[in-house]
Amino acid sequence: MKTRFDLTEAEIPTAWYNLNADFPSPLPPPLHPGTGQPMPPDALEAIFPRNLIEQEISGERWIEIPEPVREIYALWRPTPLLRAVRLERALDTPAHIYYKYEGVSPAGSHKVNTSVPQAFYNKEAGTKRLATETGAGQWGSSLAFACSLFGLDCNVYMVRVSYDHKPYRRMLMHTWGATVHASPSSQTDYGRKLLGEDPDCPGSLGIAISEAIEDTVKTPNTKYSLGSVLNHVCLHQSVIGEETIKQMEIAGEEPDVIFGCCGGGSNFAGLTFPFIRRKVVDGKQYRIVGVEPSACPSLTQGELRYDFGDTAQTTPLMKMYTLGHDFMPPSIHAGGLRYHGMSPMVSHALQLGLMEAEAYQQTKVFEAAVQFARTEGIVPAPESSHAIAAVINEALKCKEEGAKRVLLFNLSGHGLLDLASYENYLHGGLQDV
Repeated sequence: MKTRFDLTEAEIPTAWYNLNADFPSPLPPPLHPGTGQPMPPDALEAIFPRNLIEQEISGERWIEIPEPVREIYALWRPTPLLRAVRLERALDTPAHIYYKYEGVSPAGSHKVNTSVPQAFYNKEAGTKRLATETGAGQWGSSLAFACSLFGLDCNVYMVRVSYDHKPYRRMLMHTWGATVHASPSSQTDYGRKLLGEDPDCPGSLGIAISEAIEDTVKTPNTKYSLGSVLNHVCLHQSVIGEETIKQMEIAGEEPDVIFGCCGGGSNFAGLTFPFIRRKVVDGKQYRIVGVEPSACPSLTQGELRYDFGDTAQTTPLMKMYTLGHDFMPPSIHAGGLRYHGMSPMVSHALQLGLMEAEAYQQTKVFEAAVQFARTEGIVPAPESSHAIAAVINEALKCKEEGAKRVLLFNLSGHGLLDLASYENYLHGGLQDV
């Protein structure tokens, strides 16, 4: 039985797909934080280069991938599609389970799919230095890698709880030449204010974003770079789904249910948006499921409204499912999913009924991750393991119903730098929040 489905280097996508071109109703625009009116594109130039702003607001269906970016993509792309036959046997399910494995990238996750083009476009625009935030460290290490390729300085604000729990991610960023600060930090006015109020503040992505933006506007030749949430990030990640559609054709099957973990929305969008295109344009009947932590449930318990992307209320207001910009997530081990809001595009897809959402507690997630590791051999990132938990749940439903459904998920990164979290779980130290 064939379990791996590969493409050739020549089959790396030549264009990114933009779901904004095919939404049945238009995406609500971002609003200016001061006036509450639609944000003019030139107002974003204080933090982003114009070439990325053009992608952020674009309604074009396909945007060509520059050849220098495709050449770097070829270091790890196309990524493999695998069938989890050993997991299927362990579950005794009639379901067929497939996963797209993005952990083969240099940084170990899907985040490099957008860090490389963001560094490329900033280099073209004359940027000398990028400031960013990171939760679990996957984005920070991915941007550090990309900046090292294009000769850019990289300054990273890493959420303090992850800075402490995931030291090897921090070391990886240092190896690629980045400077890393635990957030909230003493580097910014906002960080110093929060530390004065609570010296033990665990931090959040909203806080780290605020620090990175303050750094950007106060430091010459610096732009801000974000690893999730925004439209151009979802755009760059579409290479995942475009490859997967071809690989499922090679496998001779079509998915019935498609899963992806959801924090800010980037890996979920990367796999599912090309399939949502087929749902909208071709009438396909896929079930598409975003899976999030019960401790930070923006899709399942959040409110759809305009909100700030950061805690200090400096970003544009975005229409998204949100728990509130001042929400302080518990210190769960899936640090990359500890964000109060969801990508406006993912939020719009949920509002339009093009997808659905589920939430899982972290002990259930790690139980699924360990079962996957012991059957398939890959230790998954805690973030990706939310999708695995949902897939196992669906596969067991298939067993009860005698239904042979085809399940697909995005294994967006490996967990080899998250082993302290696994050790905590295996010794009973992990609690649900």
